[in-house]
Amino acid sequence: MKAHKFLFTVALILFYSSFFAQETDSGSLQKLTEGNKRFAEGKLLHQNQLPQRRIETANGQNPFAVILSCSDSRVPPEIIFDQGLGDLFVIRTAGEVVDDFELASIEYAVEHLHVELIVVLGHEKCGAVDAAVKGGELPGHLGKLISEIEPAVKQAKKQEGDLLTNAVHENIFRVVKQLKNSEPIIKELVEHNHLQIKGAYYDLDDGKVNFEKQ
Repeated sequence: MKAHKFLFTVALILFYSSFFAQETDSGSLQKLTEGNKRFAEGKLLHQNQLPQRRIETANGQNPFAVILSCSDSRVPPEIIFDQGLGDLFVIRTAGEVVDDFELASIEYAVEHLHVELIVVLGHEKCGAVDAAVKGGELPGHLGKLISEIEPAVKQAKKQEGDLLTNAVHENIFRVVKQLKNSEPIIKELVEHNHLQIKGAYYDLDDGKVNFEKQ
């Protein structure tokens, strides 16, 4: 009887742990969605940007989401989601390409800061993806970066519609998949429903972020 009660208690704890994680993810996603809506409509609150917020966050941080986005100057996450100091843990690379350094930064956020939502944010007319579409020799380290995006371009060529747009979406999908399979930390958190990873596409023209369906 005691064994049955113990197993029931463990199951109950796991259920509620999963439930509250999903609730937190949903709340974090809602904050981003509402913030982007304000940005797109020109109704920014510029919240958490006053001196008091700076003082509040001076001794520690508690971001509610990780944003892995492109380095493009037109896609600043804090602005397009209308957030402020300490709200977002942001990692930016051209084409939101991920290697060990970016993964380490994300692992820090989800393991030590307990962030439960990661958003992989691609965008319209991405220069890095466009370079991968056009191909050819590139100077310096650009060739290595573009090689990470080329599989997305290859997949996009099998699809109908605009090649660049499709390649951007494919690149988002591939990075999301890469993160979900990143061992040991991220994959384990995802499998235990303690972490959600969402892809998103930012439209430069209307300022809206659309979350991908995975």
